[in-house]
Amino acid sequence: MTMAAAVDVTDSIANKLADAQLSVDVPATETPAEAKVSTPRKTTLLFSVSDSPGVLERVLTALRGSSPNLSLTRIESRPSLSTDFDYDFFVDFDAANPGITAAAVKSIEPLVNQVRVVAERDPVPWFPRKIADLDSFAAKTLSYGEELAADHPGFTDPVYRARREEITRIARTYRHGQPIPRIEYTDSERATWRAVYNNLTQLYPTHACREHRYIFPLLEQNCGYGPDNIPQLEDISRFLRDCTGFTLRPVTGLLSARDFLNGLAFRVFHSTQYVRHHSVPLYTPEPDLCHELLGHVPLFADPDFADMSQEFGLASLGASDEMIELLATVYWFTVEFGLCKQNGEIRAYGAGLLSSFGELEHSVKAFDSHRPFDPAVAARTKYPITEYQPIYFVTDSFADAKERIRRFAAESSRPFSVRYNPLTQSVEILDGNERLARLAASIRADMNLLTVALERNSNNASASS
Repeated sequence: MTMAAAVDVTDSIANKLADAQLSVDVPATETPAEAKVSTPRKTTLLFSVSDSPGVLERVLTALRGSSPNLSLTRIESRPSLSTDFDYDFFVDFDAANPGITAAAVKSIEPLVNQVRVVAERDPVPWFPRKIADLDSFAAKTLSYGEELAADHPGFTDPVYRARREEITRIARTYRHGQPIPRIEYTDSERATWRAVYNNLTQLYPTHACREHRYIFPLLEQNCGYGPDNIPQLEDISRFLRDCTGFTLRPVTGLLSARDFLNGLAFRVFHSTQYVRHHSVPLYTPEPDLCHELLGHVPLFADPDFADMSQEFGLASLGASDEMIELLATVYWFTVEFGLCKQNGEIRAYGAGLLSSFGELEHSVKAFDSHRPFDPAVAARTKYPITEYQPIYFVTDSFADAKERIRRFAAESSRPFSVRYNPLTQSVEILDGNERLARLAASIRADMNLLTVALERNSNNASASS
């Protein structure tokens, strides 16, 4: 469940500040011709220039000519911190060995000032930096969409297959910022929804977690949830945005684990818009609209659950394939098939349970299969896809699960930390003193606000007593 890393080449001006303490000596004993080609490593050069016509073009030409094995991947600039120069440039490239780096430095030394190697690191898989970047992979699905497997209930139904193709075509053309297209569902699709809705809502009062039971009536009031109406993603997305900042995005089918988790970092949940085949309304071999809207959507309106889900996404950005597999497994045992303990009772919060009549009833009573939630254990637990789960992990609360997931993700070998900026809907890489200083200032401002609020609450309480 992985995809090949893409290349991010941009001429944008960015505020990327390198820590000068990362500066290292550049080896110059090996030339590209003598070096053995090995796995490319990401390398970043920092240099300063004075503003003059064509200066950047000359530098880039020299870099490209320094070695046929040098591949430029990103260029960023900012006003120079030194009064002697106009701009500082950061240039990322893939280098198969130190000789290529040495040749690159030597090629631009006559053209620039203070060239330094500020980072050499193993390749990091491409990941989206801003929410609009999700457009680049939203149509890349691993399976289903309009193409059905031979064992799919709708495989031999030409009408159903044509309908699936129509709906997936709509999702494929969607782009960030557009209203989510509304689907006019057929009588057959509404009948399937009604069967699923009526069966599941009978169990929610006694089997669903407290948060799901609280939010579900709000979805009925605000988003058109009901047995006779299939809600529209656009209405639900607006409701979720007002609650927690989460939004929905239509998708053609099953995404890779990396792509799906990356979306959660931006508080975006990729949702299908098609309905399972009418012949077996209580079964589906794939995620469908019933699974998304009845299982997943309600809890995205809960702040703690929304934060927990975003932790998965932030941990996935630039993570290794091995870490993605571990995160996806923990996600399976929590967001898909998780149980929680509330008032001494076991309740379901996993979407795979909340959208499955049979397993929802089974899971809360399968006491011998319950285990306390530990991400390190869950990440290495095997699970079946086409049958009831043999093990269910039980958490005390979403807030506790979020902290456990955060600590687990901190053990990743990823060489940087990330932070989501909700104002710009972008991800910031905390790789320099300037960005860390801005983060510290933001935290101080929040702490000051908290202190003032606590003092006012205390004064109000004293005045009323």
